[in-house]
Amino acid sequence: MIFDRALRKSAIAPSQSLGGVLSLDSAAGWTGWTSEDAVALSRDRAMKLSTVSRCVELRANAIAMLPVYLMEETTKKRLHNHPLGSLLWGAPNEAMTRFDYERLMQSNLDLSGNAYAWVDRDPRTGRPAELIPLRPDSVTPWVDRAGALWYFYTNPRTGELTRLSPEDVLHYKSYSTDGITGISILRRAALAVSTGLSAQQYQADLYANGGRPSGVLKTETDLGGTVEVTNAAGEKEVISKKEEIRRAWEKVHNGPGKGFRLAVLDHGLEYQPTALNNAEAQFVESEEYRVADVARFFGVPLYLLNAGKQAYSSNEQNSIDFVKHTVLPLIVQREQEDSRKLLLPREREQGLRIKREPKQLLRGDTTAQAAWYKAMRECGVYSVDDVRALEDLESVPGGTGRNASLNYVPLEDWKELARLRALQGRQEEGKE
Repeated sequence: MIFDRALRKSAIAPSQSLGGVLSLDSAAGWTGWTSEDAVALSRDRAMKLSTVSRCVELRANAIAMLPVYLMEETTKKRLHNHPLGSLLWGAPNEAMTRFDYERLMQSNLDLSGNAYAWVDRDPRTGRPAELIPLRPDSVTPWVDRAGALWYFYTNPRTGELTRLSPEDVLHYKSYSTDGITGISILRRAALAVSTGLSAQQYQADLYANGGRPSGVLKTETDLGGTVEVTNAAGEKEVISKKEEIRRAWEKVHNGPGKGFRLAVLDHGLEYQPTALNNAEAQFVESEEYRVADVARFFGVPLYLLNAGKQAYSSNEQNSIDFVKHTVLPLIVQREQEDSRKLLLPREREQGLRIKREPKQLLRGDTTAQAAWYKAMRECGVYSVDDVRALEDLESVPGGTGRNASLNYVPLEDWKELARLRALQGRQEEGKE
């Protein structure tokens, strides 16, 4: 694997002492969550909840589809032939496309609170050669007694320990109380996710029993004593008579395809069902509230989850809000972290920055898009080639020129233009 091969040169022995190093407090220590929350916060288990899965996928895809480019802050000029191009808009490593890499990093960020990538540099130039994602649960940030930050990566297969400099680790973090370790959305939404998973299991159990409630078998006969039975594994075991009757009943009546079967009772047994109350009977209707609760933590509008009220005008505004308040903060964090650790110091001093283009997420319908292009071209902001580039079309002869209306002039020329127009008006009156 490229990950093992690349990191091996920086590895230290697993048994090597970390003396002089102080560990940061874990998230569980200062958020109040206990070990019981680990069940609800399991990545795999949480992703079984459709709302969580969809929210993670939407956020990850939104980030992964954004074009990445280099720009000079002072001139706003984009650089297309920079040495980092192969990483930024090519393949970050030999195993992944840019889309796969970005989507994995965002998924790690949402589910673990932290996303890490090791920057493998060319030893001759110091420039990044590969970006290698690291498993979040295998990375531990440490602060030594001098206050210096380090990252320790433990190979999950070999146990090999690697110490990484912070300059060589891209670290995107979720909400944090110390600025170093992020707290995952799953941890903050533990109650909502746990409730949703429990509700999902309850619903599955209900339908597995044909929608029937549980009940009670009653009899006046003494059911004391034990019997010897053979279990599913073919072993003999001793159980009570009550347990034998319960198992026989569940074998016939519980499970998919066994609902509404007729029961034949003997020995004076009577079946008394436990009726569903109104809240349980309308259980499915509460799904909308659980979806909304989880969606709030992820900052995803309900219409993207096929929930809530559907209206074109409100959905369009919700889409804009999703980009502004959910996606843009993620973009800014990436731009700042990437620029700080992937560009050389002299390049940062020159004003170079790594940027992402969010306009792709704000495209409206063709009518609205055409109106926007027309307005921007008429006021001289866009040229024909600028518009064609946004539509992934090649340049055309004469397409670089910009046009503007003569009805608009610079403010410093306004008095002179007003005087000339007034003089022209008097001359035309004299002719009449």
